[in-house]
Amino acid sequence: MSTTATPTTRTKVLLVDDHDLIRRGLRHAFERDRQFEVVGEAATAAEAIRQAGALQPDVVIMDLRLPDGSGLEATRALRKTSNTMGIVVLTMYAGDDQLFGALEAGASAFVPKTAPADEVVAAARHAASAPSAFTAADLAEAMKRRLAPSGPQLSPREGQVLRLLADGMSVAGIAKQLFVSESTAKTHISKLYEKLGAANRAQALMTALRLGLLEAPDAPSF
Repeated sequence: MSTTATPTTRTKVLLVDDHDLIRRGLRHAFERDRQFEVVGEAATAAEAIRQAGALQPDVVIMDLRLPDGSGLEATRALRKTSNTMGIVVLTMYAGDDQLFGALEAGASAFVPKTAPADEVVAAARHAASAPSAFTAADLAEAMKRRLAPSGPQLSPREGQVLRLLADGMSVAGIAKQLFVSESTAKTHISKLYEKLGAANRAQALMTALRLGLLEAPDAPSF
């Protein structure tokens, strides 16, 4: 009596990243694992949402920074349409703000791009089986830091100034953007430098990146 083997259902994965090299690296990592099948790729948030609707993947690997918007916004949009889709957020700089942003957006897992590709695959396995249970390697420590912050606490206005400095704006440009005088802009910058222990713009930005107050520019790592 002959029997027919029941085909194994594979976990469908959609890769979202604007860097072709990263997508290729991730595809290779997933193709090595017979549990997964890469069913699509996207380089923008809009394309990710469109393909997710058309392909109905079990897991989406979502880059945090995309050319047309934030991966967190795309994650929120996808989570509104499905409670069962696993979403793994990837980021070049895994600061606390990015980690908690992913958690609040409804992601299933958070992985820095500096991690080995196998960790992304492991996160996808978790996301497929428990899409609503958030996991991140640094979650426990991040929770401790949030409950007892030890770094500089910036005011909303100082946060604005920091982002404008990161964009390369001059004092005059910052003043115009914030609708304040140049003297007031200089005062905000001076207070920001003092909180960050910085003597100039370069030092302030490097410290802010290290503390997770700014996100590093995205670059391929796979």
